[in-house]
Amino acid sequence: MNSQSEPTLSSTESGTAGLSILPVTGIGEVTPGCDLAGLIVEHCKLDDYDVLVVTQKVVSKAEGRVVQIDTTDPDAKRKLVESEARRILRRRGDLLITETYHGFVCASSGVDLSNVEEGYAVLLPVDPDRSARRIRDRINAINGRRIGVIISDTFGRPWRTGLTDVAIGCAGVAAIVDLKGTEDANGRILNATEVCVADELASAAELVMGKSSAIPAAIVRGLPHTVFRDSSIKEEVIRHPSSDLFR
Repeated sequence: MNSQSEPTLSSTESGTAGLSILPVTGIGEVTPGCDLAGLIVEHCKLDDYDVLVVTQKVVSKAEGRVVQIDTTDPDAKRKLVESEARRILRRRGDLLITETYHGFVCASSGVDLSNVEEGYAVLLPVDPDRSARRIRDRINAINGRRIGVIISDTFGRPWRTGLTDVAIGCAGVAAIVDLKGTEDANGRILNATEVCVADELASAAELVMGKSSAIPAAIVRGLPHTVFRDSSIKEEVIRHPSSDLFR
Protein backbone atom coordinates (compact mmCIF):
# COMPACT_ATOMS: atom_id res chain seq x y z
CA MET A 1 0.00 0.00 0.00
CA ASN A 2 3.02 2.25 -0.11
CA SER A 3 2.56 5.21 -2.40
CA GLN A 4 5.20 6.37 -4.85
CA SER A 5 3.41 9.74 -5.16
CA GLU A 6 4.73 11.04 -1.84
CA PRO A 7 8.06 12.66 -2.76
CA THR A 8 8.66 14.59 0.42
CA LEU A 9 7.68 15.04 4.04
CA SER A 10 8.46 18.74 4.07
CA SER A 11 5.65 20.67 5.75
CA THR A 12 6.45 23.72 3.63
CA GLU A 13 4.48 22.12 0.80
CA SER A 14 1.24 22.68 2.71
CA GLY A 15 2.04 26.34 3.19
CA THR A 16 3.06 26.12 6.84
CA ALA A 17 6.30 26.87 8.62
CA GLY A 18 6.24 23.67 10.65
CA LEU A 19 4.14 21.34 12.77
CA SER A 20 1.89 22.17 15.70
CA ILE A 21 0.95 19.56 18.31
CA LEU A 22 -2.15 20.41 20.33
CA PRO A 23 -3.48 18.42 23.31
CA VAL A 24 -7.20 17.62 23.43
CA THR A 25 -8.22 18.29 27.02
CA GLY A 26 -11.40 17.90 29.08
CA ILE A 27 -12.57 14.57 27.66
CA GLY A 28 -12.83 12.89 31.06
CA GLU A 29 -13.46 9.21 31.72
CA VAL A 30 -14.31 7.08 28.69
CA THR A 31 -16.76 4.21 29.24
CA PRO A 32 -17.74 1.19 27.12
CA GLY A 33 -20.10 2.04 24.31
CA CYS A 34 -19.55 5.80 24.38
CA ASP A 35 -19.26 7.84 21.19
CA LEU A 36 -15.52 8.47 21.45
CA ALA A 37 -15.27 10.37 18.16
CA GLY A 38 -18.20 12.60 19.12
CA LEU A 39 -16.67 13.20 22.53
CA ILE A 40 -13.38 14.28 20.95
CA VAL A 41 -15.12 16.62 18.51
CA GLU A 42 -16.90 18.31 21.44
CA HIS A 43 -13.54 19.21 23.00
CA CYS A 44 -11.47 20.42 20.05
CA LYS A 45 -11.59 22.15 16.69
CA LEU A 46 -10.35 19.98 13.85
CA ASP A 47 -9.25 21.35 10.49
CA ASP A 48 -8.88 19.54 7.18
CA TYR A 49 -5.57 17.64 6.99
CA ASP A 50 -5.15 17.45 10.76
CA VAL A 51 -3.98 14.15 12.22
CA LEU A 52 -5.80 13.07 15.36
CA VAL A 53 -3.73 10.78 17.58
CA VAL A 54 -5.79 8.83 20.12
CA THR A 55 -4.40 6.59 22.83
CA GLN A 56 -5.17 2.91 22.64
CA LYS A 57 -6.51 2.87 26.17
CA VAL A 58 -9.51 5.12 25.54
CA VAL A 59 -10.23 3.34 22.25
CA SER A 60 -10.19 -0.01 24.05
CA LYS A 61 -12.40 1.33 26.84
CA ALA A 62 -14.94 2.70 24.36
CA GLU A 63 -14.95 -0.65 22.54
CA GLY A 64 -15.46 -2.60 25.76
CA ARG A 65 -12.03 -4.24 25.75
CA VAL A 66 -11.89 -4.16 29.54
CA VAL A 67 -11.86 -7.32 31.66
CA GLN A 68 -11.95 -8.06 35.37
CA ILE A 69 -8.80 -9.49 36.90
CA ASP A 70 -7.44 -10.22 40.36
CA THR A 71 -4.49 -7.83 40.30
CA THR A 72 -2.99 -9.50 43.39
CA ASP A 73 -2.70 -12.83 41.57
CA PRO A 74 0.35 -13.03 39.24
CA ASP A 75 -1.01 -16.19 37.63
CA ALA A 76 -4.21 -14.39 36.66
CA LYS A 77 -2.28 -11.75 34.74
CA ARG A 78 0.01 -14.35 33.17
CA LYS A 79 -2.97 -16.36 31.90
CA LEU A 80 -4.60 -13.21 30.52
CA VAL A 81 -1.36 -12.19 28.75
CA GLU A 82 -0.97 -15.66 27.27
CA SER A 83 -4.58 -15.68 26.07
CA GLU A 84 -3.90 -12.46 24.12
CA ALA A 85 -0.69 -13.82 22.56
CA ARG A 86 -0.13 -15.68 19.32
CA ARG A 87 3.14 -16.87 20.82
CA ILE A 88 5.50 -16.22 23.71
CA LEU A 89 8.89 -14.97 22.56
CA ARG A 90 10.74 -14.48 25.86
CA ARG A 91 10.14 -14.97 29.58
CA ARG A 92 12.09 -13.31 32.37
CA GLY A 93 10.48 -13.68 35.79
CA ASP A 94 7.00 -12.17 35.53
CA LEU A 95 7.87 -10.37 32.28
CA LEU A 96 6.62 -11.88 29.03
CA ILE A 97 7.52 -10.59 25.59
CA THR A 98 4.87 -11.79 23.20
CA GLU A 99 3.65 -11.56 19.65
CA THR A 100 0.00 -10.58 19.66
CA TYR A 101 -2.61 -11.79 17.19
CA HIS A 102 -2.20 -8.43 15.44
CA GLY A 103 1.50 -9.16 14.85
CA PHE A 104 2.81 -6.68 17.44
CA VAL A 105 5.86 -7.72 19.47
CA CYS A 106 5.52 -6.13 22.90
CA ALA A 107 5.51 -6.69 26.64
CA SER A 108 2.56 -8.57 28.16
CA SER A 109 0.55 -8.67 24.90
CA GLY A 110 -0.36 -5.03 25.50
CA VAL A 111 -2.39 -5.94 28.61
CA ASP A 112 -2.45 -2.80 30.75
CA LEU A 113 -3.36 -2.36 34.42
CA SER A 114 -2.42 1.34 34.69
CA ASN A 115 -4.90 4.23 34.60
CA VAL A 116 -7.82 1.84 34.95
CA GLU A 117 -10.12 1.01 37.85
CA GLU A 118 -8.68 -1.41 40.40
CA GLY A 119 -9.54 -4.99 39.53
CA TYR A 120 -9.64 -4.43 35.77
CA ALA A 121 -7.25 -4.70 32.83
CA VAL A 122 -7.43 -3.05 29.41
CA LEU A 123 -6.74 -5.14 26.31
CA LEU A 124 -5.68 -3.98 22.86
CA PRO A 125 -8.44 -3.29 20.32
CA VAL A 126 -9.33 -6.33 18.23
CA ASP A 127 -8.50 -4.47 15.00
CA PRO A 128 -6.77 -1.10 15.61
CA ASP A 129 -6.81 -0.14 11.91
CA ARG A 130 -10.57 -0.63 11.88
CA SER A 131 -10.87 1.39 15.09
CA ALA A 132 -8.99 4.25 13.43
CA ARG A 133 -11.23 4.09 10.36
CA ARG A 134 -14.36 4.21 12.51
CA ILE A 135 -13.16 7.31 14.35
CA ARG A 136 -12.10 8.96 11.09
CA ASP A 137 -15.41 8.21 9.39
CA ARG A 138 -17.48 9.29 12.40
CA ILE A 139 -15.67 12.63 12.63
CA ASN A 140 -16.14 13.18 8.91
CA ALA A 141 -19.86 12.47 9.33
CA ILE A 142 -20.08 15.00 12.19
CA ASN A 143 -18.16 17.93 10.74
CA GLY A 144 -17.12 16.98 7.20
CA ARG A 145 -13.42 17.29 7.97
CA ARG A 146 -10.85 15.27 6.07
CA ILE A 147 -8.43 14.09 8.72
CA GLY A 148 -6.07 11.25 9.51
CA VAL A 149 -6.40 9.16 12.66
CA ILE A 150 -3.71 7.24 14.51
CA ILE A 151 -4.25 4.87 17.43
CA SER A 152 -1.13 5.00 19.62
CA ASP A 153 0.29 2.78 22.35
CA THR A 154 3.45 2.75 24.44
CA PHE A 155 6.03 0.14 23.50
CA GLY A 156 9.52 -0.68 24.60
CA ARG A 157 12.19 -1.35 21.98
CA PRO A 158 14.84 -4.06 21.76
CA TRP A 159 18.38 -2.82 22.29
CA ARG A 160 17.25 0.60 23.52
CA THR A 161 16.26 1.71 27.00
CA GLY A 162 13.05 3.64 27.53
CA LEU A 163 9.54 3.69 26.17
CA THR A 164 7.98 5.59 23.30
CA ASP A 165 4.57 5.73 21.68
CA VAL A 166 4.06 3.97 18.36
CA ALA A 167 1.12 3.61 16.00
CA ILE A 168 -0.90 0.41 16.26
CA GLY A 169 -3.68 1.57 13.95
CA CYS A 170 -4.16 4.32 11.37
CA ALA A 171 -6.57 5.64 8.79
CA GLY A 172 -6.43 8.46 6.28
CA VAL A 173 -2.74 9.26 6.73
CA ALA A 174 0.26 7.36 5.39
CA ALA A 175 1.70 4.76 7.72
CA ILE A 176 4.84 4.52 5.58
CA VAL A 177 6.21 7.07 3.16
CA ASP A 178 8.41 5.30 0.62
CA LEU A 179 11.28 7.51 -0.52
CA LYS A 180 13.00 4.87 -2.64
CA GLY A 181 13.88 6.31 -6.03
CA THR A 182 13.94 9.92 -4.85
CA GLU A 183 17.08 12.03 -4.42
CA ASP A 184 18.78 12.97 -1.17
CA ALA A 185 20.14 16.48 -0.49
CA ASN A 186 23.23 15.66 -2.54
CA GLY A 187 21.35 14.26 -5.53
CA ARG A 188 22.01 10.61 -4.71
CA ILE A 189 19.16 8.19 -5.38
CA LEU A 190 17.71 6.62 -2.24
CA ASN A 191 17.46 2.84 -2.52
CA ALA A 192 16.01 1.69 0.78
CA THR A 193 14.52 4.62 2.71
CA GLU A 194 11.02 4.07 4.06
CA VAL A 195 9.86 6.51 6.76
CA CYS A 196 7.35 5.26 9.33
CA VAL A 197 5.39 8.50 9.56
CA ALA A 198 2.69 6.91 11.71
CA ASP A 199 5.17 6.05 14.47
CA GLU A 200 6.75 9.50 14.26
CA LEU A 201 3.35 11.16 14.69
CA ALA A 202 2.38 8.89 17.58
CA SER A 203 5.63 9.64 19.39
CA ALA A 204 5.37 13.38 18.75
CA ALA A 205 1.80 13.51 20.05
CA GLU A 206 2.78 11.71 23.25
CA LEU A 207 4.96 14.70 24.18
CA VAL A 208 1.81 16.74 24.87
CA MET A 209 -0.33 13.87 26.20
CA GLY A 210 2.06 12.43 28.77
CA LYS A 211 1.55 9.28 30.83
CA SER A 212 -0.38 10.64 33.81
CA SER A 213 -2.07 13.85 32.64
CA ALA A 214 -5.38 12.24 31.54
CA ILE A 215 -5.02 13.69 28.03
CA PRO A 216 -6.03 10.85 25.67
CA ALA A 217 -5.76 12.62 22.32
CA ALA A 218 -3.75 15.22 20.45
CA ILE A 219 -3.88 16.98 17.09
CA VAL A 220 -0.84 17.18 14.81
CA ARG A 221 -1.28 20.05 12.37
CA GLY A 222 0.84 21.18 9.42
CA LEU A 223 1.65 17.97 7.54
CA PRO A 224 1.88 18.12 3.74
CA HIS A 225 -1.35 17.09 2.10
CA THR A 226 0.48 14.44 0.06
CA VAL A 227 0.70 12.11 3.09
CA PHE A 228 -3.08 11.86 3.48
CA ARG A 229 -4.27 8.62 1.91
CA ASP A 230 -5.74 5.22 2.77
CA SER A 231 -3.36 3.33 5.03
CA SER A 232 -2.90 0.40 7.40
CA ILE A 233 -0.45 -0.47 10.14
CA LYS A 234 -1.12 -4.17 9.58
CA GLU A 235 -0.41 -4.00 5.86
CA GLU A 236 2.41 -1.44 5.82
CA VAL A 237 4.28 -1.51 9.12
CA ILE A 238 4.17 -5.03 10.54
CA ARG A 239 7.25 -6.77 9.17
CA HIS A 240 6.58 -10.05 7.40
CA PRO A 241 8.38 -13.03 9.00
CA SER A 242 10.21 -13.70 5.73
CA SER A 243 12.09 -10.41 6.12
CA ASP A 244 12.61 -10.60 9.89
CA LEU A 245 16.24 -11.36 10.77
CA PHE A 246 15.67 -11.78 14.52
CA ARG A 247 12.74 -14.21 14.98
